[in-house]
Amino acid sequence: MKRLAWFLLLALYAVPVLGAGASNFTLVNGTGGALGDLQIRRTGAQDWRPLGRAPSAGGGSAMRFSDPDCAFDIRANVGGTGPVTWAGVNLCAVKSVTLNRDGSAGPWVDYDR
Repeated sequence: MKRLAWFLLLALYAVPVLGAGASNFTLVNGTGGALGDLQIRRTGAQDWRPLGRAPSAGGGSAMRFSDPDCAFDIRANVGGTGPVTWAGVNLCAVKSVTLNRDGSAGPWVDYDR
């Protein structure tokens, strides 16, 4: 009976872990400029891969994405600035991610969960 109780307890806690990871989200361009060459990589990895169509300034684009990890770096060319990297973006359990950039504050991300 004790083994059954432990098994049930472990099963209950394992279910959320199985569903963890990044999945589809909306990417919003909050930079105030055009984005180009939108890419993504796992945080700490070296290889960048295309993410999808970059949204226009103020717009959003649906990103079809699935990965077991949560932390990613997103990079794009921002009009008039060049390449900008948003590091350590958490893509687990988010509906949308807004990429922001300020000349003095640098890049940051806002989340809609």
